[in-house]
Amino acid sequence: MLDIKFIRENTDLIREAIAHRRDTTSLDDILGVDAERRKKVSELEELRRERKDSARMKQTSADEGRDLRVRIRGMEEEVRSLDSQLNELLLQVPNVPQAAVPVGSSEEDNAVIRSWGETKSTPFPPRPHWELAESLGIISFEWGVKLSGTRFYVLKGMGARLQRALIAFMLDLHTREHGYQEVYPPFMVKKQCLFGSGNLPKFADNLYHDDEDDLWFVPTAEVPITNLHRDEIITPGTLPLYYVAYTACFRREKMSAGKDTRGIKRGHQFDKVEMYKLTEPAASNDELEKMVGNAEDICRKLGLPYRIVELCTADLGFSSTKSYDVEMWAPGCGEWLEVSSCSNCGDFQARRTNIRYRPSPDARPQFVHTLNGSGLALPRVLISVMENYQNADGTITVPEVLRPYVGAEVIK
Repeated sequence: MLDIKFIRENTDLIREAIAHRRDTTSLDDILGVDAERRKKVSELEELRRERKDSARMKQTSADEGRDLRVRIRGMEEEVRSLDSQLNELLLQVPNVPQAAVPVGSSEEDNAVIRSWGETKSTPFPPRPHWELAESLGIISFEWGVKLSGTRFYVLKGMGARLQRALIAFMLDLHTREHGYQEVYPPFMVKKQCLFGSGNLPKFADNLYHDDEDDLWFVPTAEVPITNLHRDEIITPGTLPLYYVAYTACFRREKMSAGKDTRGIKRGHQFDKVEMYKLTEPAASNDELEKMVGNAEDICRKLGLPYRIVELCTADLGFSSTKSYDVEMWAPGCGEWLEVSSCSNCGDFQARRTNIRYRPSPDARPQFVHTLNGSGLALPRVLISVMENYQNADGTITVPEVLRPYVGAEVIK
């Protein structure tokens, strides 16, 4: 969330940021409500001074005093209403991209900045994962549709074990070698948590919601982790804080209707391991680079070709100031699949959740910076593993680092 004072003092910068993001938020509406609110606050303060002076000088009658109180209560209600309107409008404003983020009009303007591994050709035509997995009996799309409908599937036998192996491997690597503390958060959270992370109110249509208890299914572990330290002041010397979590994730995928209908690339439910950091502002961009490196380490240890893409302004997430995508090669699909998006959100989420820290014991509290990144997203990693490690006879070689978790060298 952006501070209204910052918006007021940097109007041209915010207009440019909104335009570069291809966002439709109306800054004029915000500035109009802000101006009206400040006017009413000034009038309210004047009425309160008038009441205080009159009481001190004993110059008002009972009727005049009563009239003044009524006017003050009415003005207080107007100010509260304007406060609510302004807050609702501010919640719709996206974060400001960093100056170094490339300006672009669509994802076509994203830039590949480095890659690793070779997209090798095979002596046989590589099969897409949906054919390969069904022929091995490790996935059932029919069962998924029977149980829940389209965009659901059931992993079976070695398919389920391979998925579980990937989750355990990634959590172990992040906690043992990358310095993250593992947490296991609820998969359902209060509405306040989604406002804090930036998912509400703008993206309500893409979320699953239990109306009776007003609980929301998490679209990513970023949501609960963002709120772990809500309304706290973190003590000096504590930052940075690194968290990692596995959760199932739930998204309605309304925006992708008709896209990627085959296979497991897009589903309403999927598994993901999420990295999250709370840092001091000066360190956040360095911490972002480290986070991308942590995601890359997973790719390299799995031996899967990948590339790093810097996102342009139009493709940035709502809360992000700077982002990189990690994309794995999937030869059966013939495309690069996004398996992670690592973002520096600056103090955007911290302002929404009121997370602050003291640089020193006597220092004034400041907002932390928050960062998040998939480490990694399971369906697409699973796709890349199956398609890159498939053999001519239709079997799948298990990557060496996963064999202790899977308990086999080949899936057949």
